[in-house]
Amino acid sequence: MSNNDSTPSTEQDLHSLIQEINKTEAEIKKGGGEKRIKKQHDKGKLTARERIDRLVDEESSFRELGLWAGHQMYEEEGGCPAGGVVVGIGSVSGRDCVLVANDATVKAGAWFPITAKKNLRAQEIALENHLPIIYLVDSAGVYLPMQDEIFPDKEHFGRIFRNNAKISAEGIPQIAAIMGSCVAGGAYLPIMSDEALIVDGTGSVFLAGSYLVKAAIGEEVDNETLGGATTHTEISGVTDYKMKDDEECLSTVRDLVDKLGPFDTAGFNRKESVGPSRDVTEILDAFPDDRSKPYDMHNVLECIVDEDSFTEYKKGYGQTLITGFARVDGWSVGIVANQRKVTRTQKGEMQVGGVIYSDSADKAARFIMNCNQKKIPIVFLQDVTGFMIGKRSEHGGIIKDGAKMVNAVSNSTVPKITIVVGNSYGAGNYAMCGRAYDPRFIYAWPSARIAVMGGTQAAKVLTQIRVSSLEKQGKEITEEEELEIMKEISESYEEQTDVRYAAARLWVDGIINPIKTRQRISESIRYANHNPDIEDFKTGVMQV
Repeated sequence: MSNNDSTPSTEQDLHSLIQEINKTEAEIKKGGGEKRIKKQHDKGKLTARERIDRLVDEESSFRELGLWAGHQMYEEEGGCPAGGVVVGIGSVSGRDCVLVANDATVKAGAWFPITAKKNLRAQEIALENHLPIIYLVDSAGVYLPMQDEIFPDKEHFGRIFRNNAKISAEGIPQIAAIMGSCVAGGAYLPIMSDEALIVDGTGSVFLAGSYLVKAAIGEEVDNETLGGATTHTEISGVTDYKMKDDEECLSTVRDLVDKLGPFDTAGFNRKESVGPSRDVTEILDAFPDDRSKPYDMHNVLECIVDEDSFTEYKKGYGQTLITGFARVDGWSVGIVANQRKVTRTQKGEMQVGGVIYSDSADKAARFIMNCNQKKIPIVFLQDVTGFMIGKRSEHGGIIKDGAKMVNAVSNSTVPKITIVVGNSYGAGNYAMCGRAYDPRFIYAWPSARIAVMGGTQAAKVLTQIRVSSLEKQGKEITEEEELEIMKEISESYEEQTDVRYAAARLWVDGIINPIKTRQRISESIRYANHNPDIEDFKTGVMQV
């Protein structure tokens, strides 16, 4: 992470951070840079983003996912902007589709470990939401210097082809357009799709290129004869359509999608959309200047949910979590949101905002079960520092109640959409449906912080461990040296909890401007509505 990356502490800082993130995202979208883009054009090929622009409907927008993948992760390798592949959801001939386009301007579209992870996430989205998936293939294959991190394991390269088979078995359409190189194991991806197109002169697909063929078996053959468009459409029969150029290829893909049959929906409840009671642009004003101060999450919700649609569940009980039914852009949703203001129980006890207490966990678990009973999608708004600790909480069974909430989240079968608005620490991340709990989509605000605990606490613990270790080695640590150790650990920890660090590793699907929250929730439910198969909610042994 660059030294310019900062942690927002005031509202103005958040505005500045949004501008900084927008600037960095514009750079990421340039892929390998202007020279490599020109090289792509000189070959008669469009770039990955140009191909997507031509493919999606003009009146629609492409919802990119995983843009930050690989950010500052492979600096020694020359970088891997967006993980070397563009992924997202766009409307093609009126049909929402998952789009996966290799970016040949980044290491010739070679696959880094994060590239595989991003492709697997794209397939997961297609499978969970029953969305057709379109692959625009232009890749040199596995990045060989890192083959041990991408090739053999369960969540590595081979899992993609396994998913091809699983997606097809579910009846979810897969269309592959071979618009450049498609080499070695990567050759299976388009051919395991339902239909494959190939562009004449630039598209090629083979298990081994001409150099490897000569080295392995002594045969001399050029790549076009070995695996070009004519070979595979007229001799081998491997591909189905021979296209003269990128433009015709993309137009044909649109035609194929246009002729897809109808699809069933989950039938999620939706009425006419009503605007929120507060303008969506006021959502930033709902946050305090000092992010360490409490605030009322109800003010945030008023910028997200349809006006007069919120019915709060157990309002006076477990007040550090807000639960209730609402509508977002007309869609019926359940809301589970951390409340950051200080509250007082009926017994007169003060409860710290952002902390989950036993009564809050108990309330949330029952509410989540209610949402599953009613087949209502759930929206989680995270700003959580964790579960309450201390003797009173332990004696009161906080672990039991926390486990109850985690159990309900784990077994929930309705679509879950998670928005990390602030802190996402420790088991609070789990209970509020973090990445490990299969949210259909998970987004983060620029103010998000994801870690096992807060930075100050973690830095103190890690400093104590480091100092203790040095003292055991017979070294005397001065107060100045301890402060220096504390500073070093704090800076490292702050970097790792920054939202950009999380997005680079695909812990979230994207960093969003807070004013887009309502829109993203609505889109997510629309995508999820494509899958009519919602299992019945079941749970195993639960401490009650």
